[in-house]
Amino acid sequence: MTQEIHLTQFAKHGGCAAKIGPDTLSRILGRLPKFSDPDLIVGFETSDDAAVYRITEDTAVIQTLDFFTPVVDDPYTFGQVAATNALSDVYAMGGVPKIALNIVCFPENLDPDILGEILRGGADKVREADAVLVGGHSIQDDVPKYGLSVTGLVHPDHIYKNFGCREGDVLILTKQLGSGVVNTAVKAQMASEGAEREAIRVMTTLNRKAKETAERFTIHACTDVTGFGLLGHCGEMATASGVAIELGVKGISFMQDAKEYAQMGLIPGGAYRNQRHVEGVLDAGDVDEVYVDLLSDPQTSGGLLFAVPAEEAEAFLEALDRADLGTKVSVVGRVAQSGAKPCIRLLDQVEIR
Repeated sequence: MTQEIHLTQFAKHGGCAAKIGPDTLSRILGRLPKFSDPDLIVGFETSDDAAVYRITEDTAVIQTLDFFTPVVDDPYTFGQVAATNALSDVYAMGGVPKIALNIVCFPENLDPDILGEILRGGADKVREADAVLVGGHSIQDDVPKYGLSVTGLVHPDHIYKNFGCREGDVLILTKQLGSGVVNTAVKAQMASEGAEREAIRVMTTLNRKAKETAERFTIHACTDVTGFGLLGHCGEMATASGVAIELGVKGISFMQDAKEYAQMGLIPGGAYRNQRHVEGVLDAGDVDEVYVDLLSDPQTSGGLLFAVPAEEAEAFLEALDRADLGTKVSVVGRVAQSGAKPCIRLLDQVEIR
């Protein structure tokens, strides 16, 4: 590679923090025509992670597309993060990735070897997922962007959806939070090496093991926590399921130094958009404001959030520990009430019965 570059300097927002805000998206999607097909199992009406279409009695296709601007400076690592994030949508629906296509936007004045490294990083993650990369599409653009369109398979009776939470369910998250805050600190050259390393490790860890572990348990609902932050995705879960969710902020795992950086004001703009989106359903109580910022933080390639029956929670946690995910698993809360006005209540601790 003939030139040293800092990919993150090409974009105002990096990774999933570059997403269009949830309020804007909901207004736009609400204007689109409604599509109906007896074999369309999951569309975009519930803001789920991917579309699911039945093709036979025992096979359904999962289709997703995800790409974004650089969240790290190293091209190979950027490719890994973007691919891991795109593949996650298939795992979040309970499926197995099978085919991937590259989506590339790349400046004409940058060394093509940089693009080669981005694509190599993505290809390595597709290979790790035991899927196949079969081509893609590229255009010239002033801001580098990379991601994948991924096709997966799932049995129609074993689909995970972001709704279906039941009263008493325990909410378990398979990765620690804080990537948006830490990446903001990295871009400002204020992050420690340890914090940066942890963020990269978490963002490049496939959700494959978590999904495979979950197959042995009852999963009432699931989503991956990405650009809308934990609060945004819990808000979607609560609204779609018609439940009240309680989150215990002291029990949630965060990345190294993330809380300190948030207290310093190193918070991505997407966190404030996420807060505005959930303000109608959020009861923050007396919880320290820094936790509201951290739970609103846009996550790039975040973990899977599972709603599991309370009687299976301990065994599920033990199984996740044995699976050695390489990330920190935490009990983030519980479903407090079904049939209630959708809401999210923040508490210091949540009692799991």
